[in-house]
Amino acid sequence: MGQLVAPELPLGGGCPCEAVRFVISAMPLLVYACHCSRCQRSTGSAFAMAMPVAANDFSLTRGQPKSWRRAVPSGGVSIQWFCGDCGVCVYEECDGRQGLVVVRAGTLDDTSWLRPIAHVHLNSAQAWEKIPNPAECFEFMPKQISLLSEKWQAMWRQP
Repeated sequence: MGQLVAPELPLGGGCPCEAVRFVISAMPLLVYACHCSRCQRSTGSAFAMAMPVAANDFSLTRGQPKSWRRAVPSGGVSIQWFCGDCGVCVYEECDGRQGLVVVRAGTLDDTSWLRPIAHVHLNSAQAWEKIPNPAECFEFMPKQISLLSEKWQAMWRQP
């Protein structure tokens, strides 16, 4: 893989109708593709691109998203924040991940630089999916994602 160029900060994004807009002031901690059946259902696609960022680096610049809570397999709760006009989920907050906001990476204005470091919940992946190398693959969500985060962030460091 050639040298990657980090995106210019801040990162902007929002829902398709632009009623909800946000900015991210620092490089995201990680980008991964989740293939669980819940993400498939909520996106209407084969997977969701998740992008955890520090909550302090995320701010809404327009609109007030609506929320709904759902139970997650670990027994916790996830709060999904979505546009009340177009219905697109923009980000979520999860029990046990205090200080983090998980942005749906596809809501960024510029997605050309995104590279997932891992694919998780492949136990639920569609049979026709082919996972590109050099992404790491996991049948379920790994317990320690800090190593994946370090590896992903290292991809963007300048020599």
